[in-house]
Amino acid sequence: MKKARAQNPGSADTSSAWSSPAQRLKAPRTGGPAGRPVFPAFLVLSFLWLCSCSIQRLATNKVADMISSSTGGSVFMSDNDPELVADALPFAIKLYESLSSAIPGHEALRLRAGSLYIMYANAFLQTSADMTARQDIETREHLLARAKNLYLRGREMLLVALKKRNPALLDQLKERKYREATAPYGQKDVPFLYWTAAGWLGAFAIDPFDMRLGLTLPQAAALMERVRELAPDYGRGAIHVFFISYYGSLPEYMGGDVKKAREHYEKALALSGGADISPYVALATTVCVKEQNVGEFQSLLKKALEFDPDRYPDTRLANILGQRKARWLLQHTESHFLVDELR
Repeated sequence: MKKARAQNPGSADTSSAWSSPAQRLKAPRTGGPAGRPVFPAFLVLSFLWLCSCSIQRLATNKVADMISSSTGGSVFMSDNDPELVADALPFAIKLYESLSSAIPGHEALRLRAGSLYIMYANAFLQTSADMTARQDIETREHLLARAKNLYLRGREMLLVALKKRNPALLDQLKERKYREATAPYGQKDVPFLYWTAAGWLGAFAIDPFDMRLGLTLPQAAALMERVRELAPDYGRGAIHVFFISYYGSLPEYMGGDVKKAREHYEKALALSGGADISPYVALATTVCVKEQNVGEFQSLLKKALEFDPDRYPDTRLANILGQRKARWLLQHTESHFLVDELR
């Protein structure tokens, strides 16, 4: 039988079906048209898959670059309908966060996601809680808990980027080596430093009885001091609004200082050029309440209400929200002052 098969070239030789994998790999592939080699299907599929992955990565990066640009944020900040923004922001935040997880090295995406968590917590959770009737304790506490959680979530996202620049950052801050901790940061790190500090202070403002968090506030102040060194006019006075709240809200034994808060108030007004009402609201809700100065409290809030948000489109949304809060505070002045002060 073996001899017969060898002499019959037309018969089917099935012996290759029983050859070893190594023997099959060594065998020449000449079955294609005109003697062209036939590539194994898995090589073609692998090539196509690699191409599709490269295209997908390129597309993802392009989308990430586009939505994390400065123009993306201005769409929200210039809007005149807070409810529209409040409904849209959660989806936008989770989109940024998802893309950031897919491209962990994309710093602009991380900055946008982290800062939006902090903005959302402040504008739509903490402010809503502050304007909730004190009798509705359950709703108020729920909003405050959510706000604190998102303040800290945003802070942690931004700390990831800061720790890449200085892996020893948190240890140095805990050891109060503030200069050493913040020295590695430069101009490009300013937004990360600013929003990390803002989220830090915001979380404590939600829960001033969290002394474990309160004892770390000087670390947040150190980050903001570095921002002031690198970009004194950052956010047209935003740094000084932070320090109004910082020095104005803390008790003296934790570093509170009414005089410093007022100094930062004046600087914030000068740098804002009249485009931002947040210095009025910040001083009213901290120093004026602490000093029980109802006259100044009401005067500052009335100045905020006299402002025309449409004059400065870049800060329109923040000013509209600030005016809502100012109006509510004026209508509920008695909630912040002793009865004798209101007579």
